[in-house]
Amino acid sequence: MRSNQVFARMSAEESAAFLERLKDEAPAVARLALGAAADAFKLRPTFLKKQPRTRQAEWMRRALGRNIGAAIAEEVLATYFMDHRSELLVELLDTLEVEHEEGTLKDKPDCPEKKKLQAAVEKFRQGEDPETRELLLMAFTAQSSIDWPPLDELLGVEAA
Repeated sequence: MRSNQVFARMSAEESAAFLERLKDEAPAVARLALGAAADAFKLRPTFLKKQPRTRQAEWMRRALGRNIGAAIAEEVLATYFMDHRSELLVELLDTLEVEHEEGTLKDKPDCPEKKKLQAAVEKFRQGEDPETRELLLMAFTAQSSIDWPPLDELLGVEAA
């Protein structure tokens, strides 16, 4: 899975909820995502700002869901989780027993054994805010430095 596929898989409701979180918690990341949407569809940023949030979210989802949007999609997801949801990212990495420094991977991590990975994912999913936890799992497996087919399988996604 690639980062653009995370956005392509989002429903209209999920993308609207994610954009709301971005605007509330990470306004700079929201501007990056909406800027990418404006560029992709050749919209003036002021026009996009005046649109209802559901329409903004749909343009964001469509722009970041395209193959050409993969790099920006990865940046949006990584920045959001690294800078604004780092406690959740650290929890995931600790649960997966991945070596990191405050959420930043030290090296390209090896995939844990399948049973251990499954137990870690199940444990992580049991916490509060299940939608954000699931998005983080998708964002993690979509990183260019992660090649864990068993995780893709657990999440029901295709490997990139």
